[in-house]
Amino acid sequence: MYANGHIVTGLMEQLAPKKYAVENDRIGLQLGTLQKPVRKVLVTLDVTHEVVDEAIAAGADLIIAHHAIIFRPLAKLDTSTPAGSLYEKLIKNDIAVYISHTNLDVAEGGINDWLADAIGMERDGRASLEKVYEEQLYKLAVYVPEAQAEEVRQAMWAAGAGTIGAYDQCSFNVAGTGTFRPGAETNPFVGTAGRLETVDEVRVEMAVTESLLRKTVKAMLGAHPYEETAYDVTRLEREGKTLGLGRSGRLEQPVTLGELAERVKAAFDVPFVRLSGDPSSMVRKAAVLGGSGSRYWKPAQFTGAQVLITGDIDFHSAQDALAAGMLLIDTGHYAEKIMKQKVAQWLGEQLSSGKYTTETIVSAINTDPFRLA
Repeated sequence: MYANGHIVTGLMEQLAPKKYAVENDRIGLQLGTLQKPVRKVLVTLDVTHEVVDEAIAAGADLIIAHHAIIFRPLAKLDTSTPAGSLYEKLIKNDIAVYISHTNLDVAEGGINDWLADAIGMERDGRASLEKVYEEQLYKLAVYVPEAQAEEVRQAMWAAGAGTIGAYDQCSFNVAGTGTFRPGAETNPFVGTAGRLETVDEVRVEMAVTESLLRKTVKAMLGAHPYEETAYDVTRLEREGKTLGLGRSGRLEQPVTLGELAERVKAAFDVPFVRLSGDPSSMVRKAAVLGGSGSRYWKPAQFTGAQVLITGDIDFHSAQDALAAGMLLIDTGHYAEKIMKQKVAQWLGEQLSSGKYTTETIVSAINTDPFRLA
């Protein structure tokens, strides 16, 4: 059974939720319809005429790309222009285009983590270079009989509540006395209708993120023995989980800048890189950012990184960084092609686990506009 377009893109939004995107970024469905079965998905960095021809030849119904094909509102659709003829070809062949851009950059397990993994950056202790998304934290408090408190705690933990930083199963518990009088039409777990009851209860409190709040409340109510459950939800002012662009962290083993450059070339499959700094300089902590990262050398240095690995570094930014003691490795923008294989593999696994026969394929087209001369 083929998955329809909404199922495929819904899976993509599990990997890279839209809420992670930088404001005004052009993401999501950009052309076509998702109201159809999808036999094949083509994953690419860019959508060019050559990529569309590849999709047609492969029988793909959906293209998932990193870079948008529509950047600003269209005043008209002139099919004699390069962009217009591209849209025309996609429409005539009923191929939809879905974009996952900065949300895939920001997401945990997305492009910047893939790049960090490729250069040998330790996973523990990674930090982003620029905060994009902060998840709101709430406190969920519920009153439960002492005998059932552990069951309710376990249900809340299983739903994802009670995690603070690197600690999980966090809770605060206060013993007290609950009173209530069941009404005539009730079927109370404790007590008798019409009679005031006194019960030894525990107030169980946990922190929970906004994305898991509804799930946690449902789990708590499912485990709670009372017909009418007393609980409250409070919005917290403390900072919750933050996600952002780029990654900074310690390398698994210290290397020289020259050695790291060779590692980057091999890991990112690029023919060359540009260095700024002494190739013999030792690097223990590095920062990486997919795409254009000229302006991120200062945030990278602030995290304690000795080198920033990114693309499209301009002359003056390199001069300023060098003067400040910051090393640079310019990979070019096309290093983001790492997303093609990674997204296709992840999406294929999800579709397979859902018993869908939709196939994911990796574009073989090199869309880098630059060539060595």
